[in-house]
Amino acid sequence: QVQLVESGGGLVQAGGSLRLSCAASGLTFSSYVMGWFRQGPGKEREFVAAISRFGRETRYADSVKGRFTISRANAKNTMYLQMNSLKPEDAAVYYCAARDTVVVTSSEYDYWGQGTQVTVSS
Repeated sequence: QVQLVESGGGLVQAGGSLRLSCAASGLTFSSYVMGWFRQGPGKEREFVAAISRFGRETRYADSVKGRFTISRANAKNTMYLQMNSLKPEDAAVYYCAARDTVVVTSSEYDYWGQGTQVTVSS
């Protein structure tokens, strides 16, 4: 059974940083493209970042470029999202997701985590 478990969310002041983690089990982690998505209150879920199987390719939403960094540690079956210079509009539930083909920015991922809440105070 595939499980994706996010952690690292919390409350941070604007301008602060957080690092999210996504621990994967039940799959061959290095065979999967991984992504981060988020859904703010009253908003649709949106793409944040994605990383290829061995980290050679990354993609970011324009809204987070230069502030967020996606990475992965295949030996630990874990993906990360380093979030710096956080803004109130970054507040959302952040989800990790996995798919077994190419990197995409759409929501066409095979597996999803339960999400972790990020709150940014102004």
